Amino acid sequence: MVSTGRDRPRHVEKGSVARAEVVDETLDLAAHEAAVADNKAGAVVSFQGVVRDHDHGRSVTLLEYEGHPTAGAILREVAEEIAADPDVYAVAVSHRIGTLQIGDVALVAAVSTAHRAAAFAACARLVDEAKARLPIWKRQVFLDGTDEWVNCP
Repeated sequence: MVSTGRDRPRHVEKGSVARAEVVDETLDLAAHEAAVADNKAGAVVSFQGVVRDHDHGRSVTLLEYEGHPTAGAILREVAEEIAADPDVYAVAVSHRIGTLQIGDVALVAAVSTAHRAAAFAACARLVDEAKARLPIWKRQVFLDGTDEWVNCP
């Protein structure tokens, strides 16, 4: 029998940030979920932001994300704020930068809590705050060869 690690008791410190990073490599949802796993948690809610092939009726071929050097520190601040919620056991969040193709994952977030309602709410706050505060800019390249920058200050 192969052990998955789920058969061993696991505890994460309440309100911990298991992961908060800006990277230029493929993101792994399962790794984020495992990072927040806790035997006391009755809920782990996760989210993946996936590159889609359209935006406002226009065909998109790829996205390029550029991040300010402070993006990692700001993402950690956001994660720490969400982790400070007394209902939250742990938080993991990562944003990818660089060139992403259709279907690639740009953002992964996972949150663990005792109950599902708190986990859904905390994960939504985590994603919303990350999108609102991260100094990461997105260039969309369209099928017709034009492009546009989105979320630029």
